Amino acid sequence: MHRTTALLAPALVFLTAAAPPTDQERWKATTQRVTITRDNWGIAHVRGRSDADAVFGMIYAQAEDDFPRIEANYLTALGRTAEADGEKAIWQDLRARLYVSEPQLKTNFARSKPEMRALMQAWADGLNHFLSTHPQVKPRVLTRFEPWMALSFTEGSIGGDIERIDLKALEAFYNAPPKLASAVARPRDDEPRGSNGIAIAAPLVDGAKSLLLINPHTSFYFRSELQMTSDQGLNAYGAATWGQFFIYQGFNAHAGWMHTSSGVDNVDEFADKIFARGKGYCYRFGKICRPLAARPITLNYRSSGGKMKSRGFTAWMTHRGPIVRAEGGRWIAFAMMDRPVEALQQSFMRTKARDLNSYLKVSALQANSSNTTIFADDKGSIAYLHPQFVPVRSRLMDYGKAVDGSDPTADWGRLHTIRELPNVIRPASGYVLNTNN
Repeated sequence: MHRTTALLAPALVFLTAAAPPTDQERWKATTQRVTITRDNWGIAHVRGRSDADAVFGMIYAQAEDDFPRIEANYLTALGRTAEADGEKAIWQDLRARLYVSEPQLKTNFARSKPEMRALMQAWADGLNHFLSTHPQVKPRVLTRFEPWMALSFTEGSIGGDIERIDLKALEAFYNAPPKLASAVARPRDDEPRGSNGIAIAAPLVDGAKSLLLINPHTSFYFRSELQMTSDQGLNAYGAATWGQFFIYQGFNAHAGWMHTSSGVDNVDEFADKIFARGKGYCYRFGKICRPLAARPITLNYRSSGGKMKSRGFTAWMTHRGPIVRAEGGRWIAFAMMDRPVEALQQSFMRTKARDLNSYLKVSALQANSSNTTIFADDKGSIAYLHPQFVPVRSRLMDYGKAVDGSDPTADWGRLHTIRELPNVIRPASGYVLNTNN
C-alpha cells in the first residue's frame, strides 16, 4: 500500500505574454508535473517530467520531513546562524563569510550553466512553495530561498574543508587589533571515525554483476532518504544531505556510488610576513610586497533580548586565501578548494552516470575535495576514487604545516589529473575497500 501526494493544481491560462506569471502561479504550474509517492516506511519517491521538476518535488518532500534541518544547514553555509542562535555563533558565521558572500554567490549563479540554473531555481521554488502552503512552519531566519543560495553548500559531506579553520584562533585574531593578534594552540583531534565502503566485482559475486556496500557513519537522520526520477533520465535513490537537491550516496539503474570522508591534505596554510602600508597592510611575496585586500563583513546576531544587532569586521585576504590566525609573528592565510559552480555540477551530474567511464568523465570537473568514492556498475566495473581536487605543490616544502608565504614557489600549481591520483580502477583482486582513509 502506498500513499501518494500529487502536487496538482488547476490548469493555468495566461492571457497575455506581457504579464509574467507570479511566483505562486509558477509554483502551481510546476506541481502539475510532479508527484510524490510515500511508501510504507514514509520514504518519498518523487517523479517529475524534467530534472528540474524532480528537484522541485524532492526538496518539497525533504521540507515535509524536516524543514528545520534544511534551514539550519543553510544558516551554517551562508554564515547566518547567529541571526537565530545569538552572538555565540559569530565566529562560526565569520568563518563561513570569509568564503561566502551574497554578491559572489550571485556572480557564481550567473556563470553557471543554464541547466544548473534551472535546477537551482527549481530548488528555491520547491522550498518557497512549501513555506507558502505550510503557514504553521515558522522559519527561524530564512523566510524565502533564492536560487543562488544553493551554491553555498555543494558537496554533502560531514563537515567541509572550511572546518579545518580553528574557531578559537580565528576569534583571537579578529577579536583584537591585527597588530596585537597572537597565536592560539590548535587542539589535536585523534578521535577515530570512519564510514565504510566495499565494492566487489563480478567474478567474486554469485549471480550478480557487482556488489556495493554502503555504510555511512552518521548520526540518525543526518540525511534524508528518497528517490528522484524524471523523463530526462534521472533515476537515483539514496541519501541526500538535508537541503541539497542531489543524492549524495546511493544508486541509479546502472551504477552505485558511496563516499567516505577523506583526510587527504588538500588544504594549506601560508605564513605571511605583514608590513604596514598606509591605512592597510601588505605581505611579502618574493621581492615585492603585495597589498593585503580588505573585505568588510557585517554579521547580524540576535541579542539576549531578542532584538537583532550587528557587528562589523575587516577580513584580510591574500591571493591564496583569507587570514585566519597568527603564529610566530606572521599571519596565516588559509587555502582550500573554492569552486562552488563546478562542485554543485559534479555533485548532481554524477547521479546520472551510467557506468564507470561516464562517472570518471564527470569527475574530470575536479571539484570534489573532501570525499573519497567507492563505485560499482552493472557492467562489473568497480573503483576507489581519490578526491579530484589535489593541487600540484612544491616537493621542497612540508605542506603538513604552515609554509613560508613569502616564497612564490610555495604557490599551488595546476590540479593533479585523475591519471596521477592514487585511484584503484578495475583491480585484479576483484574488490576495493575504504574506511575514511
